[in-house]
Amino acid sequence: MDRIFTNIATKCAQLMGQPLAFIISTLLIGIWALSGPPLHYSDTWQLIVNTATTVLTFLAVFLIQNSQNRDGAAMQAKLDEILRALDKARVEFVGIEHLTDAQISEIRKALEADIKGEDGKQKTAAPTVERLLARY
Repeated sequence: MDRIFTNIATKCAQLMGQPLAFIISTLLIGIWALSGPPLHYSDTWQLIVNTATTVLTFLAVFLIQNSQNRDGAAMQAKLDEILRALDKARVEFVGIEHLTDAQISEIRKALEADIKGEDGKQKTAAPTVERLLARY
């Protein structure tokens, strides 16, 4: 089931991201708008576009989120592999995407401060993530 949904989500996200999808959507809204006067702007006429756009948006959110989750996980795996492969990289950074937003923000602040160093020059020593957080 996962593989089927992944394939559908990937194809739908690719299709929805194409210029032709935007053009078709714009044309459909234009046709709907032009049909207003002949249909006397009835409640049914309004309900058609409201229902269609709501349902399509609702489904698109799930498909796009699935694609973004998959892309993000793949990116993290690639970055983790780079960290693992580099001799000077701090392997403690592998998996930090599972920390809270506040913890990640603290790590970023500590890294930015560490890059400058206390004397304004770039440091060469690479403290661990825990030591970076302990300083701030």
